[in-house]
Amino acid sequence: MTRAISLHHVSKAYSKGVRVVDRLSLDITPGEFLVLLGPSGCGKSTVLRMIAGLEEITEGQLLLDGEYANDLLPSDRDMAMVFQNFALYPNMTSRGNIGFPLRIEAPGEDPGPRVDATARMLGIEDLLDRRPAQLSGGERQRVAMGRAIARHPSAFLMDEPLSNLDAKLRNHLRAEIANLTRELGVTTVYVTHDQAEAMSLGDRVAVLRGGVLQQLDTPRSVYALPRNIFVAAFIGTPRINLLRGLVRAPLDGAMTISLGKQYLRLPEPLSLDHQLLRVQQGREVIVGLRSEAVRIAKPSAARPGEVAISGLVEHVEFQGHEVLVHFNTGSSPAVVPELEAPRPGARIARRRRESTVLDRFRGRVGALRAGPLVVLDDPADADPEPAAPDSRLPGDLVVRTTPDFDLRRGLHVPLLVDIAHLFVFDQHGERICPAPARLPDLEE
Repeated sequence: MTRAISLHHVSKAYSKGVRVVDRLSLDITPGEFLVLLGPSGCGKSTVLRMIAGLEEITEGQLLLDGEYANDLLPSDRDMAMVFQNFALYPNMTSRGNIGFPLRIEAPGEDPGPRVDATARMLGIEDLLDRRPAQLSGGERQRVAMGRAIARHPSAFLMDEPLSNLDAKLRNHLRAEIANLTRELGVTTVYVTHDQAEAMSLGDRVAVLRGGVLQQLDTPRSVYALPRNIFVAAFIGTPRINLLRGLVRAPLDGAMTISLGKQYLRLPEPLSLDHQLLRVQQGREVIVGLRSEAVRIAKPSAARPGEVAISGLVEHVEFQGHEVLVHFNTGSSPAVVPELEAPRPGARIARRRRESTVLDRFRGRVGALRAGPLVVLDDPADADPEPAAPDSRLPGDLVVRTTPDFDLRRGLHVPLLVDIAHLFVFDQHGERICPAPARLPDLEE
């Protein structure tokens, strides 16, 4: 038996009124693998705990198979949770840990057959007589998963179960989890901050930011059509290039997007998406380019829809099968605050400007309610004191290429940009190109 889980305008607030989850609505179908993805502190684990009944719901409704379940005890929800820290009993063997919930649920029954069947499924038969201290991290996680699987629950709730493991073991167990949940057909809600896990595991991905749902869609759609600049920057490796641009749309000339010292000339005839950019004439926008949307080639090799720019090599990352090249194109990068390392200089300046209690309160509330999606630094607000070194990697454009190119720092290189893969976001970080599926109604 599997289960449908629905959250309708669910919020969670603590004693001081701080909302860590804000009016979240999700419908999880029976047997679906849904991933809750977001940075630390975005509220994803709190959502999982509310579904499990470990946290009370402040506002909204939780429905299990269509029935109201806000006040249902955790033991009555028929769900199994896998924790980040394994949560195994140190004085019990693996057999005892896997069989413990079975003995609690049915004291008179022998849990042995179900424990053995679960161990065979996970390939841990030879670990059943060992205690947690005698197991590696991967073996402990398998035992923790076995304890959840043996119960035959209607839903699995997994809270970053692989984050304490090394990269190779994470990749291996990731494949095991995908195969197991597919074989069992049980509804699974999986929490992670690792976008690679989310993209490889989930039937759908729910991206959270500041307790607010940003986008819910398939991994392919979240990557190809991010709803806003936060989703675009959070999904994808290496991170999407975000550059400040200025739209120029003269009536008697070609439309361009200025990128500092260079510009992107939009091919004619203009596509519908690019025609809609005319309303941004003279406005500053944020241009998004995935690393695969740019290639190293001369202008004479341009394909239809590609436009030429150039870049100065600042850094080369050799990855074996590919190379990531960091170019300086003379553009100014845009910043998504939650994804950047803190800059002490900026923090000091902010504290000096927010001098009153009211200003500090406003700033705190703004941050808690998700805040701006993107920061476009105003030169007029520049800190007179020397800023701390920026922790971001050098250059303003990262391009993925093959190891065949012999690239060195200081080399000037021709680049071709595929305009078909161009993202444009407004100053608030909302995607305006490609245009949203539903255009706004002027009468609304």
